Amino acid sequence: MTTAIASQSLTLTHDLPLDCGQSLAAARIAFETYGELNADKSNAVLVCHALTGDQYVASNHPITGKPGWWERMVGPGRPIDTGRFHVICANVIGSCMGSTGPSSIAPDGERYALRFPVITVRDMARAQIALIDALGIERLHTVVGGSMGGMQVLSLAANFPERAARVLAIATTARHSAQNIAFHEVGRQAIMADPNWRGGSYYGHAAPDAGLAVARMAAHITYLSEAGLTEKFGRRLQDRAEKSFGFDADFQVESYLRYQGSGFTQRFDANSYLYITRAMDYFDLAEEVSSGGEGSGKLADAFAGHAMGKGARFFLISFDSDWLYPTAESRHVVHALNAVGAPVSFVELSAPHGHDSFLLDVPALDRVVRGFLR
Repeated sequence: MTTAIASQSLTLTHDLPLDCGQSLAAARIAFETYGELNADKSNAVLVCHALTGDQYVASNHPITGKPGWWERMVGPGRPIDTGRFHVICANVIGSCMGSTGPSSIAPDGERYALRFPVITVRDMARAQIALIDALGIERLHTVVGGSMGGMQVLSLAANFPERAARVLAIATTARHSAQNIAFHEVGRQAIMADPNWRGGSYYGHAAPDAGLAVARMAAHITYLSEAGLTEKFGRRLQDRAEKSFGFDADFQVESYLRYQGSGFTQRFDANSYLYITRAMDYFDLAEEVSSGGEGSGKLADAFAGHAMGKGARFFLISFDSDWLYPTAESRHVVHALNAVGAPVSFVELSAPHGHDSFLLDVPALDRVVRGFLR
C-alpha cells in the first residue's frame, strides 16, 4: 500500500472504508504541521478539531485571515509546545477545507453533493490513522481534541489502542444525546429549507447562506453559557437608545448571533455542515465495539485495548458551565476506563464561558494540559 504526499495534503492510493458500507477512492486529507519531528518519531501530537474547525490550529486561516483556532494552546512555549512536539492537525473528511467532502469533485468529474457517503466519527479516526501511517508515525505521543475533536480522540483510542501513548479528551462525550441530536436537526432543517439549497446541488449557484447562518446561530447558543451571555450582553440594546418596535437586531446578543451566522457562511459549506453534524449524531462509542446494533454494548468494552495499563494514559477534562457536554458525560467515560483498569485522570474546571471554554482564556486548562503532556 502506497500513499502520495503533496504539500500539506495527502491523497490515499487505497480506498478508505466507511461504516456505511461504502468506501472513498483517492480520498484527500488536508493537514498542517508545526514543529520538528524528532529522529525516532516519538514526539508527534495529533490535534483533532471540532465541528466547524479545520487544520489551521496555529496558523492564520487562508479565507478569513484570523489566527488559528487554538493558537493560545499550540505554539512555541505554549502548553502544546511546538519547540518540543511535532503537532499535526488534519481537516476531517466530509469537511470543506481541503479534505474530501461533499463539495469535492467525485471520480466522474462532478461535485459529490449528496452523493457523498454518510460518514461517522470512526471514519474520521480512520482517516487520521491513514495520515499518520503516511507520515511514518507508529505511535503518537498524544492525541488531543475538544468537542467533536474529543469524540475523534476517544474513537481513535478505542479502535486503534496501540497508536497513542496519551489520550486527552476535552469537553466531549462518548455518545451524542437526544438533546444534541435535536439541536443539530434544527440546523439541518434550516439549511434544507433554504430555497438555494436545491437538494444539495447548489454548487455553481447561489449557496444556501441564509439557512447555514441560522444553523450556525442556533448551534452557537449551545456553545455558550447563560452566565456568559448575561455578562457579555445582558439585555443591552445595540447602537440605539430605545427599542425599535420592529424586527431589526435591537439587542446586542441578536447582533452578535447575526454576525456569527453571516461570518460562518464565508468559510463553510452547507452540505459539509449536514454531513458532519450527522456523524456526530451517530456517535456512540459503546455501539462501535458491539455487534448488537443501536443501544447495545458496554462503554468499558470500547477500552478493552487499554485494560490494566497496557495501552494509553487518559486525561478527561470538563467545564462546570458546559451544558452541551456536561461533566457527567466525562465522568461516564472515566468510570468506563476505571472498569478496565486503564490509567485515567479527570478534572472539572471552573470557567464562565460554557462549552467554548476549551477555546478561550482559561489559565487552569493551560496548566493541566501542559502537565499531562510532560
